[in-house]
Amino acid sequence: MILDMNKYIDIGVNLTASSFRNDVPQTIDRAQQAGVDSLIITGTNIQHSEKAIVLTQQFESICFSTVGLHPHHASDYCSELGSELRDMLSHKSAVAVGECGLDFNRNYSPRKDQIKAFEAQLEIAIEIQKPVFLHQRDAHEDVVAILKGCRRELKQVVAHCFTGTIEELNDYLALDIYVGLTGWICDERRGKSLQQAVKHVPLDRVMLETDAPYLLPRDLQQKPVEKNRNEPCFLPHIARSVAKYMTLQEKQLAKAAYENSCDFFGINQDAALAGIG
Repeated sequence: MILDMNKYIDIGVNLTASSFRNDVPQTIDRAQQAGVDSLIITGTNIQHSEKAIVLTQQFESICFSTVGLHPHHASDYCSELGSELRDMLSHKSAVAVGECGLDFNRNYSPRKDQIKAFEAQLEIAIEIQKPVFLHQRDAHEDVVAILKGCRRELKQVVAHCFTGTIEELNDYLALDIYVGLTGWICDERRGKSLQQAVKHVPLDRVMLETDAPYLLPRDLQQKPVEKNRNEPCFLPHIARSVAKYMTLQEKQLAKAAYENSCDFFGINQDAALAGIG
């Protein structure tokens, strides 16, 4: 690794996805070579949260995980599942509750079940004082209303994969919520509103993520190892686009996002750097 290379933390990577089943070590190595020295593996249900924790044990000081129930799986929520989430969240590498929230776009789980599971996970986050990794799609007003009722009790919240408008951004900022930015900003078709909104993101509230294997940047010139598969090693490419639309130097953005992520997830910067190979 080049010593003056920017350092990054990918705060949202679905490393337990089937598309990574054959090359997790190589994926992590490529990320490290690109300056991405820590990965937050997203937990979307019990099974994937368990797999994420196993990976954090295999790649200690490089990988961390969230633990939670995605709204697509909200109908699975029950008190026993809540207890399982609490147990997993006690692991030293489990750094946030989530991915949790509301998704009214596809409604794989009924809306009432989504709200119940979301509120239950917020209660867990308050109880154990860990930050929240928030998912929201086509449910902005409902999410904001729920968060307003408990924001003072929550430790911290990040809006994972923010793709919204300036108005939605302002709602989050009013609640002191961090913003996770992805390769969505590189999409000339769908990313225009986000390109405008990021101009208003405070430097002390920005974080970066790939959401790999999803959201491969459309303007990426480099050929992916697997066709159409996004990877953490592409995070610097995303950072360049974010910096451009925020009218910042890439180094300035990278430094802020790295420090914000370390603070938010409780990652010791020296420990993170020790994981670089």
